[in-house]
Amino acid sequence: MSKREESKYKINRRLGLNLWGRSKSPLNRREYGPGQHGQRRKKPSDYGTQLSAKQRLKGYYANIGERQFRRLYEEAVRRRGDTGENLIELLERRLDAVVYRMKLVPTPFAARQLVNHGHVLVNGRRLNIPSYQVRDDDTIELRQKAKEMALVLEATQSSERDVPDYVEIDHDRMRGRFIRAPKLADVPYPVTMEPNLVVEYYSR
Repeated sequence: MSKREESKYKINRRLGLNLWGRSKSPLNRREYGPGQHGQRRKKPSDYGTQLSAKQRLKGYYANIGERQFRRLYEEAVRRRGDTGENLIELLERRLDAVVYRMKLVPTPFAARQLVNHGHVLVNGRRLNIPSYQVRDDDTIELRQKAKEMALVLEATQSSERDVPDYVEIDHDRMRGRFIRAPKLADVPYPVTMEPNLVVEYYSR
């Protein structure tokens, strides 16, 4: 069953931060968690801090499911180098994340839906798998029907965020390229992400 997109901002209130840096976030009006116990404050344990770091990262990428997120972590462990950096690279190589970074949609949830509905071409081939791992120099383009969507046109003209330097995009042609995998420092997260704590969470 698909997740309810309209409930995405509950993640913001539960975590107590504006995860995507959007002006629409209800956290801008109520800086506490949802529910009758939302205003309670308590110092988190080490486990709670690690869990929060995991929920931030999962939530940011359109609330990835636990099984899929765990698989990404296990792949990051298998690769050489820093596991936290590897995890960020795998997340940023997801097709829906690349579409979002190219500013073709306003949110990661919209990016996932756009890919699911078959509106995205990778190297000229239609793909509808949001978790597809994009390779360096892959070309990403929207199909003609998607290029005319109000949602897409509005996103490309928005000044809410910038396109990072590890992707390039021609918004007139709705066509871009994934240049390279980023490091944590390259990714324009609106909030602090701590993949090292996610690694600690899973390696307990």
